[in-house]
Amino acid sequence: MPKPYTVAEIPALADALHRGSVIAYPTEAVFGLGCDPHDQDAFERIFALKQRPATQGVLLIGADFAQVERYIDTAKVPADVMAQVHASWPGPFTWVFPRSAAVPAWVAGAHAGIALRVTAHAPAAALCRAYGGALVSTSANPHGQPPARDLPTLERYFGQALDGVLDAPLGGAATPTTIRDALTGSIIRT
Repeated sequence: MPKPYTVAEIPALADALHRGSVIAYPTEAVFGLGCDPHDQDAFERIFALKQRPATQGVLLIGADFAQVERYIDTAKVPADVMAQVHASWPGPFTWVFPRSAAVPAWVAGAHAGIALRVTAHAPAAALCRAYGGALVSTSANPHGQPPARDLPTLERYFGQALDGVLDAPLGGAATPTTIRDALTGSIIRT
């Protein structure tokens, strides 16, 4: 099992992320794998662990709108949809936006947009605040397997390959977050 970090140790886990670590942390429904989205080496480690095609891209989570805003080409988002976005955050809603030049190409994969969420899940939000920005958030599982919902499953999937895990509860949601298109407001995944 990788080193477990308690909620009280989140600052140390955030420091590890700044040094290129790949970690697991609880989200609203499942454990996610995370890293600095601007660290391509760490990002490629996540895709190798997941055995996932790099063209798929991932989403980013933040603790508040300011942490994700830089990744959005806001001029392309209709004002009424942006109002819906602000009304849904923080919360279990992921929105796909037209991406700005700040989004690393490897994060978006083959997608024209970028999926973003401002999480209301306290441990994940605390991790983003301590880190000082948005983090990669992709389900903690090898491609084709169910996402990890507990530490024993994380250990079975990844053994010692992760640099740490935030040992805190999941948010209690039964399914991963709803994904909506920020240009049209349409639902992509429920």
